[in-house]
Amino acid sequence: MKIEIKKIGNSDGLLLPRELMQRLDLKRGQQLHIVELPGGGFQLLPYDPDFERTMEIADEVMDKYRDTLAALAK
Repeated sequence: MKIEIKKIGNSDGLLLPRELMQRLDLKRGQQLHIVELPGGGFQLLPYDPDFERTMEIADEVMDKYRDTLAALAK
């Protein structure tokens, strides 16, 4: 599928076809995160991979120190 970069006001933007929006379950106003790929390409993601990794680390810490955190919460 080809998507053209178009002038939108004083900016440039990408217009995504409705079919693509529906297929990818994207909503108007939703933020996408761009990840540059080796070789000059890029990937658009509906989530922030850095934030997701941070949350994985937080989960690991909370699991490891569950008893300590429970005692501190009292």
